[in-house]
Amino acid sequence: MTESTLIVGKANSNNLLRRDVRFLGNILGEVLVHQGGNELLDIVEKVRELSKSLRAGFIPELYDEFKRVIMSLDPEIRHQVIRAFAIYFQLVNIAEQNHRIRRKRDYERSAGEAIQPGSIENVVLALKEDKISYEEVQDIIAGISLELVMTAHPTEAMRRAILDIHKRISEDVMELDNPNLTFREREQLREKLLNEVLTLWQTDELRDRKPTVLDEVRNGLYYFHETLFDVLPEVYQELERCLTKYYPAHQWHVPTYLRFGSWIGGDRDGNPSVTSDVTWETLKMHRQMALFKYEQVLKELLRTMSFSVGVIEVSEELKASIEVDRELIEVKRLEFWHNEKEPYRVKISFMLEKLSNILDETTKGTPLRYNSPQEFIQELMIIDRSLRYHYADFVADTHIRKLIRQIELFGFHMSTLDIRQHSQEHENAMTEILSHMQIVEDYSALTEEEKIDLLNRVLNDPRPLTSIHIKYSESTNECLDVYRTIYRAQDEFGVNCISSYLISMTQGASDMLEVMVFAKEVGLFKKFKNGDLRCTIQAVPLFETIEDLHAAPDIMKTLFNLPIYREAVRSMNNQHEIMLGYSDSNKDGGVVTANWELRVALNEITAAASEYGVKLKFFHGRGGSLGRGGMPLNRSIMAQPPHTIGAGIKITEQGEVLSSRYSMKGIAYRSLEQATSALITAALCARREEKKEHESEWEDIVRNMSERSLTKYQDLIFRDADFLTFFKESTPLPEVGELNIGSRPSKRKNSDRFEDLRAIPWVFAWTQSRYLMPAWYAAGTGIQSFYQDKEENLDTLRQMYEHFPFFRSLIDGLQMALAKADLIIAKEYAGMINDDVIRNRIFSSIEEEFHLTSSLILKITGQQEILDNSRVIQESIRLRNPYVDPLSYLQVQLLTELRTLRDQGEDDPELLREVLLTINGIAAGLRNTG
Repeated sequence: MTESTLIVGKANSNNLLRRDVRFLGNILGEVLVHQGGNELLDIVEKVRELSKSLRAGFIPELYDEFKRVIMSLDPEIRHQVIRAFAIYFQLVNIAEQNHRIRRKRDYERSAGEAIQPGSIENVVLALKEDKISYEEVQDIIAGISLELVMTAHPTEAMRRAILDIHKRISEDVMELDNPNLTFREREQLREKLLNEVLTLWQTDELRDRKPTVLDEVRNGLYYFHETLFDVLPEVYQELERCLTKYYPAHQWHVPTYLRFGSWIGGDRDGNPSVTSDVTWETLKMHRQMALFKYEQVLKELLRTMSFSVGVIEVSEELKASIEVDRELIEVKRLEFWHNEKEPYRVKISFMLEKLSNILDETTKGTPLRYNSPQEFIQELMIIDRSLRYHYADFVADTHIRKLIRQIELFGFHMSTLDIRQHSQEHENAMTEILSHMQIVEDYSALTEEEKIDLLNRVLNDPRPLTSIHIKYSESTNECLDVYRTIYRAQDEFGVNCISSYLISMTQGASDMLEVMVFAKEVGLFKKFKNGDLRCTIQAVPLFETIEDLHAAPDIMKTLFNLPIYREAVRSMNNQHEIMLGYSDSNKDGGVVTANWELRVALNEITAAASEYGVKLKFFHGRGGSLGRGGMPLNRSIMAQPPHTIGAGIKITEQGEVLSSRYSMKGIAYRSLEQATSALITAALCARREEKKEHESEWEDIVRNMSERSLTKYQDLIFRDADFLTFFKESTPLPEVGELNIGSRPSKRKNSDRFEDLRAIPWVFAWTQSRYLMPAWYAAGTGIQSFYQDKEENLDTLRQMYEHFPFFRSLIDGLQMALAKADLIIAKEYAGMINDDVIRNRIFSSIEEEFHLTSSLILKITGQQEILDNSRVIQESIRLRNPYVDPLSYLQVQLLTELRTLRDQGEDDPELLREVLLTINGIAAGLRNTG
């Protein structure tokens, strides 16, 4: 691991990346020698050189030698070789992340007055140059909204301990750029990195158990603690700075438009471990983190705000506030400030006491604590005004305003928690409750119209459905306890702690009304005698399959036609949230159909809501991988039809996306800055939106492509009786379930049906085996159905690529998937299939579709090779592949040995361990999992 070749690029900046990779590679080489002697380093280098040579040109004799070397490895050496390649990729990924930050800093340092594309200043300047008035800019800023929702979807293959080591290595590598380091300091830095890489080598990459839900909650809160608590307000500060710079005649306080939410601890769909008690513990952990962060900030202010009345005069308002505190509050804290000449320190001492009293139930509702975030803000505003009174504006702007922004963003609940449950669970509970009340014997047997009519009557009836005197089943009790927990949480932590209840597999209006009836039972939905209605939780449909997407507009119309439901929507600012699932729609219909049907659903649901004057907030359930809608955050915003951004956007941030985007402050800031720029651009586009010439014609073409692609996709996935055998035997699907990367089971039910397999292991397994089928399969057939080898049709496709953003995004996504796929390696995995006939028939079909799709994309784009339009990514993939290949060949060998043993009723934990190590290594090498 002494060679660095992963990114070849331009000029001095990329030289620094090569320097870092070479530096880290050399350190890893030293560790290998230290731990396994020269023999280990020699075999790793030999495998690497053979793999590189094979990639340069396939020679049968070389291939045979490569396979012979791989097959002949002693198990102990093999184990270490796997770890060497896996850790090498971890180090390369660290170097590349650091380089992203370096490039941004280099740009800002060298550009002078130039403004970086994609930055906040770039988009605000564009507004000014387009002569957008202050009033319209203000309206745009007031209308944008983006909520990024962390989920516990198990696609982060690395342990927290490994990520912590990565963070330390990253910080040390960044220090290499410090020009003030002495020779000795550089040597010490190298020694420190050697220790960290050695620690990484001797740390177990694999979890010995599945994480609990609360483990996952802690992992999510890690990003708030490490980066988001500070980075998020900095994004707001930059937007306000730029608005002030280009519209200086006005005062700017940007409303809350960008924030984070979470599913972790609230997503109970298919996860029996997420109980109402776990949800309550999650909310408590959120609050503890928020209070801890505020306490840290106040303690820092206590240290720094040494203003003395011997030098300045503070405001009378501050003095009066301190006197009120002195009469009411007995400060028990050791750090209480007793120097009366330093009033800010005295005031902050009282504030720290009030903050800590929030956790004391006996102080609830009293002036001894902050009973709401607004009370906390009001006291900070007293300090802010006093600082400005004696012209300490800089301090007020730098410290107090930032803390106020943090409280506005994070409150006392840190992030809004969404609740999610499968629609069938609600129906089961409703059936039992209605039967007990002798309203209907079997609710589940009613038609959809009968269910809607019954639930509508129940919602309009003030009488309760449930009773403490009736004994319900455990599952029904748990269903009701969730709603009781939400009510209790809103009372304890504020209504913003939970506001959305998502319903997986929403297939009818009754699925939504059931949730509203349960909300009514606990007081989350209440109609008063005077006709007023109060609703503090919204039922959010999750439309996932192609069939559900088709049904969605009519489902929403049915709901909006019910007066009681419309009243509930009105009580929540006349806004409605709707979630669209990218993973299941792709698994259901393939990449072309999923993308097309999601676009159609967005447009049709928006049109349906507009008939009733309802603004929609679409929640896009994107994953990290291409097969699950994954793409950079700013691109995912710009990919939406502009008129559908309405009341805002929500997007899931899943698994490895969290660590790649939010583990380092510089990258987190850039990602959120680009998202802000994209939001403002999309909002402006929505105001200027005009249907382009030919767009209707192009939409018809894509619709027909989608229909043909869907048939091709479902012919294989659903209608080929041998496909599941091919999938399970030619991918590491069964073993992925043993990786312990998430608390949730990989199947919704304990069955082997394809329909019950979750989308994440579906994509994960195809990625590991290098097919990446969910991200490209059947696209070529769809495109060919229009092209038909006619030059005039090719001209149309080229125009669509040039002028139709949806089609361009689709084609470029396909390019990325095809570039990462490798059917030569995939064929090795297909070799594990026991039935030669099944293997040869299905693999030939997949291979034919791969080549068809690749050739059509080259025709449409006019490129010589896939990804010629993105040379940096193309080169990165090309140069990563030789390092991933050995892990793939080793994985095939290990899977073959392990499955042979298991077929004989035996097992080998060490063999399984090696398989799981290759899964981690390939995930690191390909930069995504599922």
